[in-house]
Amino acid sequence: MGFLQRLFGNAPQEGGQPVPARTSSFEHLSEAELETHLAIDRYGAFELTEAIRPSYDLQVVPRQGFRTDVYRDDEAGTEIPVLMATATRHILFDLFLELLDPLGNVVDVVLETSHHHQQGDHADLYREHIDLPVLKSILWEYEDLLLNDGCAGIAVLNPSIPQEIQFDEHKMLIMYGEPLDEFRRILIARDVYPDDDLRFITEAEHVHSSSEQYYQRFEELTMRLGMEHHCHADHA
Repeated sequence: MGFLQRLFGNAPQEGGQPVPARTSSFEHLSEAELETHLAIDRYGAFELTEAIRPSYDLQVVPRQGFRTDVYRDDEAGTEIPVLMATATRHILFDLFLELLDPLGNVVDVVLETSHHHQQGDHADLYREHIDLPVLKSILWEYEDLLLNDGCAGIAVLNPSIPQEIQFDEHKMLIMYGEPLDEFRRILIARDVYPDDDLRFITEAEHVHSSSEQYYQRFEELTMRLGMEHHCHADHA
């Protein structure tokens, strides 16, 4: 499955300062222990996609829910309300597509790729003005890629509202902008409930999975959406 293609020691922040680096929970595992851990795709009722696995010592145990937060843009001096959600595999892609509906009939799309990039780097590809039904039809054809490639993410936005939905490479759902009430309604209707104590897999060490086959499928998707060239590189 290509696990350990990218290994992150993403430590949480304490008071705005990085936590000192800790020893990786994968460092001293035998091959058999590692294979056993990476084969686990279910924690209770929560089923992971193939894209990502938590740390061996389970610093974060994956579970379903959503949490309200604020994105602070220090340069602009603004704060943007955010909903961050996780959902079990069997509802995840349907839920993502349903969350796009409040954005309106015409949207912009950003694909994010960290294929063949240094750790922490990625490139964004942008497509403006696509009809939402057309976009959904294309994305359905690439459901396997978008669910299971740990080096691919997508964001859909309507700059005129402005609101944005991210389905990132960790397979988290992140909703920006105001109002957020319709997104909350959709989440709760799908049994994804608010949980202020929810921790996300990104807040601890974790591993990503990808493959050359997924990279080729990602390239196909960029062409289907008219994104033949990377528009810029960035850092996570």
